[in-house]
Amino acid sequence: MNTITRTRRGMTLVEVLAVVVILGLLAGTLAVGFSGMFGRGKHELAKTGIGAVRQKVEAYRIEHSAWPSPDLGLAALSDGHVTPTASYYLQPDQLRDPWNNQYLFIAPGPDGHPYEIVSYGADGRPGGDGEDADISSINMRDGG
Repeated sequence: MNTITRTRRGMTLVEVLAVVVILGLLAGTLAVGFSGMFGRGKHELAKTGIGAVRQKVEAYRIEHSAWPSPDLGLAALSDGHVTPTASYYLQPDQLRDPWNNQYLFIAPGPDGHPYEIVSYGADGRPGGDGEDADISSINMRDGG
């Protein structure tokens, strides 16, 4: 009777650690790459949001023959100041950027522009680079 012996070889601790280290490095590299893409994506969403708010500010000016007052700002476009049937109405969440900060309405705007709509980026403070960079309606158009 022949006995076939099977040899079963498992992974050594060193081999397991090597695989874990390689997977960790790969995951870290991917996480850094994806976080940069998410930041750029949020900037694009903020630009889209500012464009929508800017259109409603322009509609407000057409109906009222004036820009929203600096005291009232973008609140003039939303609940408590206008009915949802108005052409310039925006829901309160549409007045927030992708980082959940309020878009800012500055009137008068810089360089002779009648107003500026701004998102201060991820950090919510003026200035910054990358995901913290400011996004302004002035940089998105030719006129004021």
